[in-house]
Amino acid sequence: MRQKLLVFCMLLSVMVCYGQTIRYVYATLVNPDSINLVSMKSERTFLDIKGSRSLFISENKLVRDSLFASFKSEVKESNKKDEKSFSKLEGKRHSEPTFFEYFITKNIPEQKVYYYDKVAGKQIYYQEDRPIKWETSNTLEKQNGYSVQKAVAHFGGRIWTAWFTKDIPVSEGPYKFSGLPGLIVKLEDDKGDYKFDLVEKININNAFEEPINTEAKQSTRVNFHGDRAALELEFGKNRRIVAGSIENNGDGNTNARGGGRHGGGMNGGGMRGGNHSGGGMHRGMGGNQGFPMQGATIGDATFKNSGISQNQNPIELN
Repeated sequence: MRQKLLVFCMLLSVMVCYGQTIRYVYATLVNPDSINLVSMKSERTFLDIKGSRSLFISENKLVRDSLFASFKSEVKESNKKDEKSFSKLEGKRHSEPTFFEYFITKNIPEQKVYYYDKVAGKQIYYQEDRPIKWETSNTLEKQNGYSVQKAVAHFGGRIWTAWFTKDIPVSEGPYKFSGLPGLIVKLEDDKGDYKFDLVEKININNAFEEPINTEAKQSTRVNFHGDRAALELEFGKNRRIVAGSIENNGDGNTNARGGGRHGGGMNGGGMRGGNHSGGGMHRGMGGNQGFPMQGATIGDATFKNSGISQNQNPIELN
């Protein structure tokens, strides 16, 4: 009986651990403009690890996407012709802007990294094809309360220095960085534009997970921005067709911008509206584009961000 109880407790423990997500919280500093002298901007980013997979995402994007899902559900349930129903939801649609307009997943054992973005309501992704080659030092030091070793790598046009700890034996880190014999607890580039500092570890039973659409468009790192621009052009063309059909119907009271306040679906207004360069340049945290959700429609209401200027200092320079 005691052996059966012990086995049951062990199985229960395994099930609980498997169902839990371990969230590593990084205080992240970003220099949004590499040319003009501006102050560093701060934002929290999360590295969620569950089993053999991880998710890197900013707190502001996570909050916004949670609101997005909730708001979409409420809009569907509301009366689309009732203006009062939209005014009631007005206070729920605003969220803080983020420098990280994407999320990154990793298969930890296989060291596979996937970058996911969204344009015009459509998901697009690619698998990272550049393995990170670290040069490690055996010197031990203290960083963020951990005994760490230093490692250096060239990646995306920057030289990155990471401090990792074997006290947390998971080969992971923020953004695309991994492959060290321990968790990265501190990471910064040689220009001082990006800094990640581990500040907290949290166990979460029901973490919000970014949905991966089965119809997401697969691209490559080199072709990513060309494919992304093609989706934007296609969406713009469809918007003009919708706007033209509205005008042809002669409804003078309908706002034809973006297909109308009450005319758009999930794709109305898009997720972004910026410029992208070709040649595989990875614009990383925003690139030369505005923050998403500015003028993006969800169902019949507009989901807007406020505040931050465009990011002119991408995390990857090439």
